[in-house]
This record gives sequence, C-alpha cells and structure tokens, in this order.
Amino acid sequence: MARRLITVLAALYLACVAVAAFAQTKVAPAAVVPPAAIPAAQVPAAPAAPVAWSNLTPQQQHLLAPMRNKWATLPADRQQRLIRGADRWAQMTPAQRQQARVRRQHWRDLSPAERTQIRKRFDTFQKLPPAEQQQIRAEFQKFQKMSPAERKALRERWKKMTPAERAAFRAHHPPG
Repeated sequence: MARRLITVLAALYLACVAVAAFAQTKVAPAAVVPPAAIPAAQVPAAPAAPVAWSNLTPQQQHLLAPMRNKWATLPADRQQRLIRGADRWAQMTPAQRQQARVRRQHWRDLSPAERTQIRKRFDTFQKLPPAEQQQIRAEFQKFQKMSPAERKALRERWKKMTPAERAAFRAHHPPG
C-alpha cells in the first residue's frame, strides 16, 4: 500500500503540475497536455458549440492571439478548453503565473515516456474511489509539509528497505 501510495502521490503531484501548466500557457496548451490529463470536471458534458473569434472578450483575444489564424479550424471542445485556460490565466496573480510557468517548463522537460507514465498514473488515480483519492491527497499534503531534509531522509529510508521490511512497515503504518 505504501509503495502504491508513493507512486500515486507522485502521479498526483505531476498531474497537478501538468494541469497547472496547461492553465498558464498562451500558445496551444492542449497540444502539450492531452485531454486525458485534464480532470473530467473541467470538460463539458455536452458537445461544445464553436465560438467565433469575434465573440471572445478583448482579454481572451489578447491571451489567445497566437491561435487567431487557426481559431476557426479548431474543434469546438478545444476552443472551449483554450477559453477556460485564458480565463484562469487572467484570474491568476503574478506569483501564480510564475509558478505555472515553472511547472509548464518542468512538464516540457519530461521525456515522452515520463509523460506517458504520468498520464497513466493520473488515470489510475482518477479511477480510485473518492475516499481513497482523499486519503492519498491527505498523505501527499503531509509529505509536502515536511522539510526537504525530512522528505529526502524518508525517501532514502524507503529505498534502503528490503521488500519484507516495506511490507512490515505498511502493515504497522496504514495510510491516514
């Protein structure tokens, strides 16, 4: 369970990075972050209607300017995702935008294999029952609250354990 928890926590973190990166970019964010990496709650249930460029707000047009020439040829659902991303970007503070840029760069620096692995882990996480998802989020928050030294020590301790020691640890330290 702990190994699975660590794997899912890492996937959750990187998925959050990917989703935040998607929200920050002005240039074709959907080209880098696939629809599968976008939480289902952010994807409209009904088929989206195409949006004419002229119907965008001036702020949306400014943020989506790199897409202007091909806007009319984009699928309606992609237009909607780009509009939502532009709206989220407009609501971010400068610090949030900088954090999103950093996360976006981190995502870009990953190899295709790493991105695929993250997407698969994110899908696995999304299929877990809500209670288990919440439990994993809580454990991830505990991990994030640790100092960098504590996190490093925990990782090193885990790496040095044999499979039997890990099993014993999981048996005596259930998540939550």
